[in-house]
Amino acid sequence: HSCPTCPCPPARGRPPFLIGVSGGTASGKSTVCEKIMELLGQNEVERRQRKVLILSQDSFYKVLTAEQKAKALKGQYNFDHPDAFDNDLMHTTLKNIVEGKTVEVPTYDFVTHSRLAETTVVYPADVVLFEGILVFYNQDIRDMFHLRLFVDTDSDVRLSRRVLRDMKRGRDLEQILTQYTTFVKPAFEEFCLPTKKYADVIIPRGVDNMVAINLIVQHIQDILNGDICKWQRGAMNGHARTYKPAGKRSHLESSSRPH
Repeated sequence: HSCPTCPCPPARGRPPFLIGVSGGTASGKSTVCEKIMELLGQNEVERRQRKVLILSQDSFYKVLTAEQKAKALKGQYNFDHPDAFDNDLMHTTLKNIVEGKTVEVPTYDFVTHSRLAETTVVYPADVVLFEGILVFYNQDIRDMFHLRLFVDTDSDVRLSRRVLRDMKRGRDLEQILTQYTTFVKPAFEEFCLPTKKYADVIIPRGVDNMVAINLIVQHIQDILNGDICKWQRGAMNGHARTYKPAGKRSHLESSSRPH
C-alpha cells in the first residue's frame, strides 16, 4: 500500500483471511506462527508490505488498577482468566482488521505488568494470524476466524518452558511455580482446554510437527494465490478432514474426533 494511513482493503480487494491459533501457556503458539511466516518468506519483507502478519492476544491485557498491579508483582493476579483481557478492544481491533483498516495495537510490558503509551501500527494484510491462550473463548471473537488452529503440547514441556521464560523476565522460581499451580494450570483446564473442540486443526507437538505446519502453509499459499473458495467456513459441509500420512501416525487430528 502506498497510503499507510487510509482504511483501504488488502491487495486484490478481499478481506483478510483470519486464522486463530490457540493452546496452553508455552505450547508454542507464537513459534508455530513465526515458522509459518518464515516458510511463506514473509520474515524478510518490510512490515508495511507484508501479506501475512502475527498478532498476540497478550497485547490486549487490561490496564491494571494499583491494587491489581501490586498483586501481579507478587504473582497473585490471574492473567490466565478470561476477565484479564480487554475483549471489547480485541473485538473492535479484529473487526477493523477484517474490514481492511490500518489499526493501532496496544503494547504490553510483562516485566512491569503495564500497557505502554506507544502502540504498534498494523497495516492491512492478506492473512492475519492471531495467537493466544483464550482466542476461542469469546464467541464473538471465535466466530470471526476463518480457520482455527490448536497447538497441543505436553503439559510437562509447557511447564518447563514457562519456568525458563518467566525466569528470564526476572521472576523468582518459587513464585513462578506457585502462580502456575494456583492460576495457570486450573485456568488452562477450565477455560483454554475446553475451547480445543472449536479447532479445525489440532497440531500435536507444536513446531516439532513440520508435517502439520507444511500442510497449513500450503493452504495459506493457496489463499494468497487466490483460491479462497476452498477455505470458506462450512464449505466442507461440516466434515472435518483427518490427515494420515502413509505409514505414520496422524499428525493432524480431525476436530470431530473425541479427545
